[in-house]
Amino acid sequence: MARRIAPLSIDAEEYLTYLAIERGRAANSISSYRHDLANYEEFLAERGVALRDVTPKVLEEYLGMLRAAGLSPATRARALVAIRGLHGFGVDERGMPTDPTEDVERPSIPKSVPKALSEEEITLVIGAVVGSDPRAIRDRAILELLYASGLRISELVGLSLSDLDLDDRLLRAFGKGSKERLVPFGRPAAAALAEWLGRSGRPLLVPAQFARRDDAEALFLSLRGRRMTRQGAWTVVRQAAEAVGLEDRVTPHVFRHSFATHLLDHGADVRVVQELLGHASITTTQIYTKVSQEHLHRVYRAAHPRAAARRGQAGRIGATLATEENDEHL
Repeated sequence: MARRIAPLSIDAEEYLTYLAIERGRAANSISSYRHDLANYEEFLAERGVALRDVTPKVLEEYLGMLRAAGLSPATRARALVAIRGLHGFGVDERGMPTDPTEDVERPSIPKSVPKALSEEEITLVIGAVVGSDPRAIRDRAILELLYASGLRISELVGLSLSDLDLDDRLLRAFGKGSKERLVPFGRPAAAALAEWLGRSGRPLLVPAQFARRDDAEALFLSLRGRRMTRQGAWTVVRQAAEAVGLEDRVTPHVFRHSFATHLLDHGADVRVVQELLGHASITTTQIYTKVSQEHLHRVYRAAHPRAAARRGQAGRIGATLATEENDEHL
């Protein structure tokens, strides 16, 4: 059974309302902040410390408890962002005397390189969905569109019919903070979407009466005729990956990683990729350039006759190539 989240203080509720209404934060972000703040306020309540009386020592004790619990640096950093925001809001809007988070350092988060699939593996996963029933037609369209557009899973299930332009092969996506962007997609995705919208696809899942207006406008429907959920779309990806033995490597976000990596592999400008992914900062996008560079090194080592020492070559050439190999890792 899921742990019930305790009610928040009035200060925390007003802070979350501020984030949602004035800052336009996404519902998923608000939910994560709510969870982090509930844990924090429960910790304070157990120690009899009011929010306005929190000291840096109390805060460090809480962060230490999160670290001892084995939470990742990313999870601890997110919690600190929520807590820092709450205290800053308290000082600015609620008359609290001090902000105990001012001198607290954010946990260092190691930059991990996304594990993209190869183009052949993407083809295998998409090709795993076979059949001409509405479910198969829908699932192929979902997989094709994820790879063609680099959408987040929440953006994909949030698409409405009016967001799609099949003629010009464009869609309108709403990213984090409800930021809108236009994303193109290619012919395979367009063909899969046209089949899904044709008489053998989506129309067969339309119920006699929609439960909600939002369901009637949804691009992708569940078998019950409701707007697909993130969990439902996740299941589509997982089942296709299982069919080709890639279940340990494939998630919807891996499709997004692969989209970005393959664009860069084929010469796309990093700023174009940034715009397509909906990243606010190019720093976030630049992590993919490292993936692309590693791909270039692999191709070079496999294809260039002097990229690696061959059996029977002279020691002089071998030494030269060994130096080249070391240089590649700098």
